[in-house]
Amino acid sequence: MFRLFTCLLFTFFTTSVVFAQGAYKVRSGDVLKIEVLEDTSLNRSVLVLPDGSASFPTIGVFRAKGRSIDQIRQTLTAGLAPNYANDPNVYVSVEQVFVPQPRAPRAPAKPVTIDIFTMGEVANPGALEAKPGTTILQAIAIAGGLTKFAAPKRIELRRIDKNGVERIYRYNYLNPRASNSVKSGERLYKGDVIVVPARKLFE
Repeated sequence: MFRLFTCLLFTFFTTSVVFAQGAYKVRSGDVLKIEVLEDTSLNRSVLVLPDGSASFPTIGVFRAKGRSIDQIRQTLTAGLAPNYANDPNVYVSVEQVFVPQPRAPRAPAKPVTIDIFTMGEVANPGALEAKPGTTILQAIAIAGGLTKFAAPKRIELRRIDKNGVERIYRYNYLNPRASNSVKSGERLYKGDVIVVPARKLFE
């Protein structure tokens, strides 16, 4: 009598749970609670793996992802049936729903810059972090422009070539089209140094 009462109570409870979860489709990461009334040693919690499969004793691996609780119950019942005179009473519920952890926002990528240097008669001499493609004219502007003591026709661009040799190029700020001057659009490279000398007395 007690066994019958327990069975009826268990059936009522499980039916309510299954009804509540009837429309739910199992997902990877969920934990299923599986109970077999005829053999409590089989009762356990089963994790649905990333590939959507789960495993259960005597049955082995079965498909769980994308299936309803009732479909999984039917699969387990059919798999266990050969071991019993009558179909076993298998109860399945979702013990824990997998909740994906929100991804941490990516830190914004640091802008790519190149280090160039300005010396001499510019408003703010020193190191500059410039974007690739910055020109010599733009670099002088970033450095605050020329001072009133600058010799604008004799600006030097100093660059180390691939062989480690320093090359010096003249830049005429007032007439960048001069034959002995690099153009205002000359692009700078990492490590370039712009030297702005002071003008001479009668320059």
